[in-house]
Amino acid sequence: MAVSSASVAPLQKEKQPAIPLTPAGLPSPKTTLSLTTLGAALLLSYVIFNGFGLKQGVLYTLGILLGYTLFHARFGFTSAFRQLLSVGQGEGLRAHMLMIAVACLLFTPILSLGIGFFGTKPEASVEPLGVSLVVGSFLFGIGMQLGGGCASGTLYAAGGGRTAAFLTLAGFIAGSVIGAYHWEFWTKQMPSFPAFSLAENTPLGYGGALVVQLAVFGIIAWLTVVIAKRKNPPVRKPLPTARGWVRIVRGSWPLWAAAILLAVLNAVTLTVKGEPWGITSAFALWGSKAAQAMGVDVASWGYWSGERAAALQSSVFADATSVMDFGLVLGALLASSIGGVFTLSKLNGRLAVGSIIGGLLMGYGARLAYGCNIGAYFAGIASFSLHGWVWMILALAGSVVGMWFRPLFGMKNPKPTDFVC
Repeated sequence: MAVSSASVAPLQKEKQPAIPLTPAGLPSPKTTLSLTTLGAALLLSYVIFNGFGLKQGVLYTLGILLGYTLFHARFGFTSAFRQLLSVGQGEGLRAHMLMIAVACLLFTPILSLGIGFFGTKPEASVEPLGVSLVVGSFLFGIGMQLGGGCASGTLYAAGGGRTAAFLTLAGFIAGSVIGAYHWEFWTKQMPSFPAFSLAENTPLGYGGALVVQLAVFGIIAWLTVVIAKRKNPPVRKPLPTARGWVRIVRGSWPLWAAAILLAVLNAVTLTVKGEPWGITSAFALWGSKAAQAMGVDVASWGYWSGERAAALQSSVFADATSVMDFGLVLGALLASSIGGVFTLSKLNGRLAVGSIIGGLLMGYGARLAYGCNIGAYFAGIASFSLHGWVWMILALAGSVVGMWFRPLFGMKNPKPTDFVC
């Protein structure tokens, strides 16, 4: 996300009043936004805790923490793939490997011992290996490059004020509904192999599977270093920050710190929610509810049969993924406003079209692939599921195609001659 020099300046001052004031003695617009966001977050917290129980309230709080962490580190999946593929900058992908490695370490005892709270039994994210996974993850890879962000990136970018992210989110929701409508065709009628867990479907068990995956993470990280030495890529663009302990609240966080914290929060989510962190199933729910309100018989779709059927009749605040998504946006908005970097960006026609198309492809692809960069890639690999690795490979391939089309919509790819990327 581009940040103007004007927004960086306040973060570099060592001494500032606790509440910056205008000449008239009133709180500054940035302070007003921070206080308004905090008030909205607390109000929604009251609604969820009071009306939908402690478990939903805890999940909402986890969402806020996830959004705050994602924004402060600008922790990206789309940018990490693009930087690696275009110029060989692998710092972002190494952060992914660290994050998933820590998650694996935490998921192992949770899944093997069944550690859960609120009466939940934690279940791994392990999905079938079929045509739907291949097509869906490939389409998602294309869409994430055109949409300018993945599932988590779209939500935290919207919280940070990137205007295009709102169009991407609208396309994401619409694509999710279309994917739900076609879901039964892709998952029931197209060829598929059963789900495969390295921990549950091999003699390795969780301990052996953990060792194998940690070795793979190390190899991938090493390969990114080798590639970087050969290509000498531009450095990642520095983020605006504050000095000293204030950086924890207002400044940028290093990728490694965010990677560890995201892994910890995902592990806590697993114990509370009963399944790992996910994002996009809520988009299908929101869009389907809207379609249902307009008279569309979404309840007859195969996707909304079985356990999902009740969600259509319940409040979105009763849906665990939805409350976490709401928290994520508010957490990012709180981080950007406190940091003084919330700025609504300008939007041109080509970028708007690319954002909508990217969102449509991601929404559709996420439904086919049983999740997004969070639900399939992060949670899948952390759960020792082969489908997570397949998602990663196909999303990288799709990203290559998406990068070819980015210039058509006014978006740039990093170049070796760039100073930063």
